[in-house]
Amino acid sequence: MCDRHGCMHLPNLHAMNFSRRGFLRAGAAAAAITMAVGPDVVLAQGRPIKSTHGTGFCNLNIFLAHAMQFSRAEGTDLQFVNTPTFAEQVTFLGMGQVDVGLMPYTSFMALFDAGAPVKVVAGGGVEGCVIVSRPGLDTPQKLKGKTLGTFQLDTLEVMPYDYLKKNGISFRDVTVRYMGSTPEAVEAFKAGAIDWICTIEPYGTALLRDVPGSHKLSDGTDIYGKGYTDCVLAARSSLIAENPKGLKAIIKAMMQAQAMAESQQQETLTKLVGTYYKTSMENAVLAMGKQPAVVDARSQTQFILERTDSLVEMGYIKKKPTRDAIDWTLLEQVIAENADLYAKLKYKSA
Repeated sequence: MCDRHGCMHLPNLHAMNFSRRGFLRAGAAAAAITMAVGPDVVLAQGRPIKSTHGTGFCNLNIFLAHAMQFSRAEGTDLQFVNTPTFAEQVTFLGMGQVDVGLMPYTSFMALFDAGAPVKVVAGGGVEGCVIVSRPGLDTPQKLKGKTLGTFQLDTLEVMPYDYLKKNGISFRDVTVRYMGSTPEAVEAFKAGAIDWICTIEPYGTALLRDVPGSHKLSDGTDIYGKGYTDCVLAARSSLIAENPKGLKAIIKAMMQAQAMAESQQQETLTKLVGTYYKTSMENAVLAMGKQPAVVDARSQTQFILERTDSLVEMGYIKKKPTRDAIDWTLLEQVIAENADLYAKLKYKSA
């Protein structure tokens, strides 16, 4: 039987009240981290657009947009709200304590299924998810009874599920340990506290280099094909309706970041390594090309919707989301209004 343990489980999203009134009751829970004000108050007072984020190279565009504050030229500041665990990264967006979030599409779908007023509005990163096992665990069959380190409702949990399923192994045949953060998971793997891990770049490359004899069991392309989506930019519906200009400024800033990352790799990594990525410059250089950050994810629409089959099987969502979970309208406006910038991008929607 799959033994799920750890204290980082997500709350019951279906039990949450995503209404304005419900949000105000819940706001005090995060008072130590960010002021609990609703999106309408944020917009009315002209405050920065607040965002949560993850840790991998799928976050590169929003990290670089934040570091360079590209959106200020459009009159919008991007402000990060740091969260103690992965669980808060998801729930902060659902409860309205941030306006946008760069998150795994699987986490977004769970929020959407639970009734949160959120939409996917742009892409994050493609590929870059890596399953790494400790020395000797070089086949999927050897993973039976072993401990997986991952994050609940993340693509990093769904990919191991799909990997085992592809190889005829039940997810119930492994032990799952939910971690609080990527650094915690990486250190647990190095210490031998977990036997295998699904992580993202640059940490997958770092583990394969730093743990002698470790194995790369999958980079996801053998399961999903080339160019599969990992993360997306999700936004509160109120932000889309009330401040489309501000949201477009963030999307454009991420597009500017993508252009810079693709043409000025060293300058980009100098801005990010150490502050945003806790890894060596050498590992970052090796890993950067393995998880491109791509703003235009329109070609991945069907993939995102179809991958929710696994979320239904795992009991995370009750039904598959419909096409209205994704709204590329503002992304398409940014592309049309910035044709010269878009033409410079290496990675675009097919």
